[in-house]
Amino acid sequence: MSTTRDKDRYHTGHDDGLEPLAPLDPAAIGSVDELVRAMGKTAFGGRRLGEATDVLESMVRDPDCFRVVTISGAMTIAKQGMLLCEMIDRGWVQAVVTTGALMTHGLSEGAGMLHFKHRPGMSDEDLYQRGYNRVYDTIELEKNLDDVEYLLNQTLDQLPEDTVLSSRLVCEALGRELAQHGDRRAILKSALERNVPVYIPAFTDSELGLDLAIYNQLRIKDGRPPRPFDPFRDLDDFTDRIRAHETLGIFTIGGGVPRNWAQQVAPYLEIMRSRTGSDDPIRRYRYAVRICPEPEHWGGLSGCSYSEGVSWGKFVPESEGGRFAELYADATIAWPLVVRAVIERLEKEPV
Repeated sequence: MSTTRDKDRYHTGHDDGLEPLAPLDPAAIGSVDELVRAMGKTAFGGRRLGEATDVLESMVRDPDCFRVVTISGAMTIAKQGMLLCEMIDRGWVQAVVTTGALMTHGLSEGAGMLHFKHRPGMSDEDLYQRGYNRVYDTIELEKNLDDVEYLLNQTLDQLPEDTVLSSRLVCEALGRELAQHGDRRAILKSALERNVPVYIPAFTDSELGLDLAIYNQLRIKDGRPPRPFDPFRDLDDFTDRIRAHETLGIFTIGGGVPRNWAQQVAPYLEIMRSRTGSDDPIRRYRYAVRICPEPEHWGGLSGCSYSEGVSWGKFVPESEGGRFAELYADATIAWPLVVRAVIERLEKEPV
């Protein structure tokens, strides 16, 4: 038997339409977009970052796409809130689904309060005694949270007595308060000005939720009825917006309740159609980008892949035109790069 290789039978990569990679040359890079494009021609996380940027760009350039941003994790106290403001202000976002903690810390910042770098030499017992709440390596002052409660109480007092609250209505009212009494950029202010609804599905799992609960306890103590809160108003409002658009995109930081709540609208409409006989349309996300460090094999929802979501009827399969990118990275590193690169692309070639 011959051991000589028959080189003619080996494919070149080009024969099968494979895309060649290229070395990343830092001396040849003059912008964030050029860096991200170069990373997209490398491997591992760098390539995924480039692919995520490409999908977000396509999502933003699609004039028919209704774009949902879902965010969990400590992104506002980590000083990433202006990224979301910029995405909203540029018209990239038509709905936001997030956590109450994110909006609490965002309110603190938007109202002019400060967050601080944690000093490792200070024990958590000392932090508690001084009114310092630690979030990883960052401090939220207890005084800030008291001021946020005061802001929420003022806002709720201005609403009509017969208002049935939902997280969207509370966020809208808070955004109006920020717009009327401050000139700082803030997520809820940007959302109000661009008519972008903000939903907090797990509203009671937050300082804002606790503040509302205490607000109602004080109303009862004063002989007034508590303000009713109906979370299904959020679900109905979000579902109506999804019904009205055939093309959907989702950009996700982290996972958890915000991610799943936004995605479950697809099977919700499908179940409604099959169980109630309604004429609800089939709606699935065509574009999807996720930045999250949690891998699939940990078994949590935050690591749920888009491929798995296809099996639930939440996403258009890639074989039918779905475009997905999953970036396993710290969002405080990757999110700024992705957003800045897309900004530069759109400034060079506007939609």
